[in-house]
Amino acid sequence: MKWIDIPPVWLLFALMVTWWIGQLQPMGWAIGGAATDLLGGLLVGGGLVLILLAAVEMRKQHTTIVPHMEADHLVSSGIFKRSRNPIYLGDTLVLAGLALRWEAPIALLLVPLFMFTITQRFIVPEENRLRVKFRAEFARYCQKTRRWV
Repeated sequence: MKWIDIPPVWLLFALMVTWWIGQLQPMGWAIGGAATDLLGGLLVGGGLVLILLAAVEMRKQHTTIVPHMEADHLVSSGIFKRSRNPIYLGDTLVLAGLALRWEAPIALLLVPLFMFTITQRFIVPEENRLRVKFRAEFARYCQKTRRWV
């Protein structure tokens, strides 16, 4: 059952709820329009770029992208110089962007809930494993690089 407790499943669940909210909410609450569509598209595109850049960097460093597995290397180069969690940040941008694109602004309330859930279920345990394995190197990395942005 642990295989299902991964961030993409949580993102998919949040996206399904977002889509459902967009379908059910009164049209008076919709904020659609060209500007909202553009912003939503930029957020989704930016999120996907972050995810791709992070995946490529992790592959270059020969370490796992799977949250429950032990990392072979501490990745602090590339996009990881800007954020310790660019994949989760990318997921969050995709969620926010699709809430706008699907005209479900109420669903934007899911964004902080998603961030809290991801932080508690994945980021904190991952960082604890990295802290134990890479000690001083991880401590220096945390001082230089913020968790989200």
